[in-house]
Amino acid sequence: MSARIPILDLSAETETLWPELTGALESVIRSGHFIMGPNVKAFEREVADYLGVRHAIGLNSGTDALVIGLRALGVGPGDEVITTPFTFFATAEAVSMVGATPVFVDIDPDTYNLDLAQVEARITERTRAVIPVHLFGHSVDMDPLLALAARHDLRILEDVAQAFGASYRGRKVGTIGHMGAYSFFPTKNLGCYGDGGLLVTDDDALAEQASMLRTHGSKKKYYNEEIGYNSRLDEMQAAILRVKLPHIDAYNQGRREVAARYAELLAGCDGLTVPAVMPYAEHVFHQYTVRVHAGQRDRVQEALGEAGIGTMVYYPVPVHRLPVYRGLEYTLPVSERAATEVLSLPIWPQMEREQQERVAGALAAALDG
Repeated sequence: MSARIPILDLSAETETLWPELTGALESVIRSGHFIMGPNVKAFEREVADYLGVRHAIGLNSGTDALVIGLRALGVGPGDEVITTPFTFFATAEAVSMVGATPVFVDIDPDTYNLDLAQVEARITERTRAVIPVHLFGHSVDMDPLLALAARHDLRILEDVAQAFGASYRGRKVGTIGHMGAYSFFPTKNLGCYGDGGLLVTDDDALAEQASMLRTHGSKKKYYNEEIGYNSRLDEMQAAILRVKLPHIDAYNQGRREVAARYAELLAGCDGLTVPAVMPYAEHVFHQYTVRVHAGQRDRVQEALGEAGIGTMVYYPVPVHRLPVYRGLEYTLPVSERAATEVLSLPIWPQMEREQQERVAGALAAALDG
């Protein structure tokens, strides 16, 4: 029986980087500096240079990056924040955690990103910000959103958890709005070996506020100015990220090549839609997400599992349909339909064509069945 193909395999990356990774971790252990030490400072400089932004603030998770980003932008109780329902729960959760109300707008059926044509109608006098999510590694169309935000004096906090290294018209996503929030969860395109996050901005005042909030609301130790968080990127995770960062463009290119092979291999499959890539976007394919039509998604996923192919559904329940937000009584048909059709296939930068051929063959057989 052929070996199972997981949805993500980090073994090739880890094996290649093993000497550097173990050397970096040994150096941290021997240094005695474990929190906010030289690796965090160096990573912040290096990642800011890579992204082309003035300030990068290392944090302990992508969720905290969203929460602290909203706080730094002045979002709080009584405010509304427009965002997508087709994303991981943390996006809306962060809005609620700062006391604001998430306002959901339906998605574009091709990119799964926020449908910008519907945003303006949801703006009220309480709207303070918009969180566009660059889902699966594909950029939101940022220029129209920037123009809309300027007309209504709204802040933009980009959720870049799934799109590190992706570009929009030549600019790295996360650097286009007022702030960008990243996750370094181990499965991300740039992942550490635990939790980690990042906020970036070109605004000096926002950077200072975010830096203060990550250390219990203090600029100077023991002189706390407001209620903040214990949200510091630790030295070991920063050291790992420093090893991986120089390879991220090659890894993202590898993902694009795998995606191109999938598009070729799946071209003849009826009842299936492969991912779209808009002209403005340089996709980094955090996920390779297809749509399975005619109510066949769950049956196809089960058949792939029996064939030893790992898959995931991102996301089976749109955020507005989760119990915690069900009382808001939204009807968002594009998101609701996508939740019944999307299926993410195995993808990683070093995935071999033979593995993809096996995935494509199993998928074609399941669709025919």
